This record gives sequence, structure tokens and C-alpha cells, in this order.
Amino acid sequence: MQSRAHQLHREGRRIAFVPTMGFLHTGHLSLMRIARERGDILVISIFVNPTQFAPGEDFEAYPRDMPRDLGLAESVGTDIVFTPDNEMMYAEGFQTYVSPENLSRGMCGKSRPIFFRGVATVVTKLFNIVRPDIAVFGEKDYQQLVIIRRMVRDLDFGIEIVGGPTVRENDGLAMSSRNAYLRPDQRAAALSLYQALQLSRTLVKAGERQADKIIAAAKRHIASFDGTAIDYVVIVDPETLDDMTVVDRPARMALAVKVGATRLIDNMALGEDLADRPA
Repeated sequence: MQSRAHQLHREGRRIAFVPTMGFLHTGHLSLMRIARERGDILVISIFVNPTQFAPGEDFEAYPRDMPRDLGLAESVGTDIVFTPDNEMMYAEGFQTYVSPENLSRGMCGKSRPIFFRGVATVVTKLFNIVRPDIAVFGEKDYQQLVIIRRMVRDLDFGIEIVGGPTVRENDGLAMSSRNAYLRPDQRAAALSLYQALQLSRTLVKAGERQADKIIAAAKRHIASFDGTAIDYVVIVDPETLDDMTVVDRPARMALAVKVGATRLIDNMALGEDLADRPA
């Protein structure tokens, strides 16, 4: 893969890259289409990264279907699918990791303390192997997107990072490979995440500015559904991910909720028009 990337650059080709853990869905394909439009060569990776899973998480159970994934990748014009295995990515004696600092401490980082170290490490390795000019990540994993952008700046990768909009099912549920874990009777509870985000947008548009009141309303809505367990609901600065107490400028609401045994995340922009209003 690395040799092929070097050859493509010598030919003057622009490489666009979408890293995935496979079990592709429409959300992944939307990222690939964005990358396809911005590069000459579209590369995707399929690799379920063990270093971002803590003991007891769903690494072994994470859904996998390589033949299906290859067909979907081909359908959007993917040129190269890079499919390393664990031994290739983490050879015996591997001991060097990339550890994000402040951006990884809140939100998902609280309940999954090794997650972003694993993500940053594998993305760094993939960038070094694939040598992309541009890489596309989904806004659904908003904290991850912000961390990758910061890492690319801090470590001088010289790669353009593009965020792709969250793709949703017809009923609003954010597309995720983990949606496959949901039983039909858990669907209504799973929709509480999107509904809580929509409720929060409505409150902000109606003039509510106190973050604690908006968060409380979102939590009440989610908790009204059987089988939900809230990990976090936060309103943060879109770039620093610092908690905001007053929504007086554009913000991002993010949440993580367990529906049964399935942990779901979602997020949404709030107050996008506040930047243009006079104080």
C-alpha cells in the first residue's frame, strides 16, 4: 500500500482516503462519495482496530462482512481497499502510541479512557501507510473528528481533513454499524437521542440560552424511554470541546446513551445563527 501510494504521488495523483472499521452503511458511502469528488484516487481501509476497545467491549462481536463491504466500496468507485490484519498493524513488541490530551478527556473519553489513544494511533499509522492528501471523517463521531483535526495540525501531517455530515435513517436515527445490535423493540428508545437533539435546537431557537436547562430537558426526554441509560449529554464549544454554560454563540450538543446493551452516540449543532446577531 505504501509503495503504491508513493507511485501515485510520483504520477501527480491526489489520494483521498476514508478509514473505516467495515460493515459499511450509507453513512460510510456518503464519506466515500465526498472523497471521490476531491481526489484522483479513492482509498478506503477496512480494519477493526483492537487498540480502541477496552476489555469487555465489543471487539470480538463487532459486525464484519468483508465480501459485502468490497461490493459496496466498488459501487461508489473506490480504487483501492486496504485491509491489513492485526499482526500487520501491531507487530510483536509494538509499544508506541499517540495520546491526545485535553480534547480526549471529556465526553466519550470519560467512559472509554483508552479509546482515543487507539484511534489516534491507528489513524497515524494509516496516514503513514496510505499517504493521503485528503481524508474524510464523519461528523457523527464529532469528538473523534475534532481530535483528528488537532492531531494533524499538531504533528504536521499536511493532510486536509474534511468532515462529512451525519447520515440518518428515515426516522432520524444516526447511521452506525452498531445499529445492527438493536432489537426491533428498542428502536423507539434509540430514537430518543435524535429527538432530544431536535428538542434542544427548538429550545435555543425559542430563546433559551442556559445550557443546564437545555441539557436537563434533553435528559428528561431520553430518560422517559424504557431501557435507556445516559452516559453523557453536553453542550460544548465546537473547536475546544470545553463545556459551555451559556449558548450565546454556535455550539455543539453531543450525547451518548446506552439502549439496552448498545451504546449509541449522536450530536448536532446549536445556535448556528447566533454568530451573526449583535450582542
